[in-house]
Amino acid sequence: MMKSASRLSQLGAAALLALGALGTAQAQEKFTFMTNWYAQAEHGGFYQALATGLYKKHGLDAHIKMGGPQVNIVQMMAAGQADCVMGSSDVQMVQMREGGVPVTTIAAIFQKDVQALITHEDVKRFEDLKGKTILIGSSAQRGFWPWLKAKYGLSDSQTRPYTFNIQPFVADKNVAQQGYLTSEPFAIAKAGVKANTLLFSDHGYPAYATTVSCMDKTLKARSAAVTAFVKASMEGWRSYLADPAPGNALIKKDNPNMTDEQLAYSVAKLKELRMITGGDAATQGIGVITEARAKASYDFLVETKLIDPAKVKLADAYNTSFVKDLKVLP
Repeated sequence: MMKSASRLSQLGAAALLALGALGTAQAQEKFTFMTNWYAQAEHGGFYQALATGLYKKHGLDAHIKMGGPQVNIVQMMAAGQADCVMGSSDVQMVQMREGGVPVTTIAAIFQKDVQALITHEDVKRFEDLKGKTILIGSSAQRGFWPWLKAKYGLSDSQTRPYTFNIQPFVADKNVAQQGYLTSEPFAIAKAGVKANTLLFSDHGYPAYATTVSCMDKTLKARSAAVTAFVKASMEGWRSYLADPAPGNALIKKDNPNMTDEQLAYSVAKLKELRMITGGDAATQGIGVITEARAKASYDFLVETKLIDPAKVKLADAYNTSFVKDLKVLP
């Protein structure tokens, strides 16, 4: 009889534990974040937060959807298929807002834009690009190209489409091409070509990169979930820079073409140039956006006539409250 009572007691306790676990599972709020490209080290902190349970710790059942060259992530977010997205830059998202999409940038992982022009050895400065063919993507026309053209006296007639293939650059020493500091230079070096990398942000290009950007209605209706997502993500980035192995395992699962060698190269570059931990992030925390930097990006867009200031206000395009007091220090 005692054994039977004890058994019932154990079963009751187990049932209570199961109910408790169920309650915890139900408390995890679903949250979907969409990246802007195939999974790579530049997305590492988000994957790290997923791999190490940081999102769960902050009450979220988080999912990362992978973007790509043919994916309009903002359109998908507007259609309800993602809660927030990874913007290539804050500059891109301000232009989206001017175009009528109520999207706001709330965090910036990269304190400097990682975009660059990759040149052959004879081109050591932007001033040396005159007379060269420059391969750029269509989005560059509403980003770095107007800045580059105005600052260094370059011409639209020099440009040709960049198709995310390094072979035209490898084959022609008269060609320069756009690229990510953490990506294309690695592939070009592997192809046996010596090249220089000219980083725009080292020469005054103001943009942040790898942003967290969300629809206004999401920020209003799901403020607590967005706050939890941002905090967990910034903790994920700090963790990723310390030991990227957990995040890299998920990156390779989403993107089987990604190699350990490429991941190691990219992480090393991010750390070397303090893309995530430098600038204002060093003292104010990973992901920080300052009003001064936001204004610099906005002013650039106005000066280059890439936006009409009557259609989009600086204060509407950014919301710094989610990162202002977060202080996830490197």
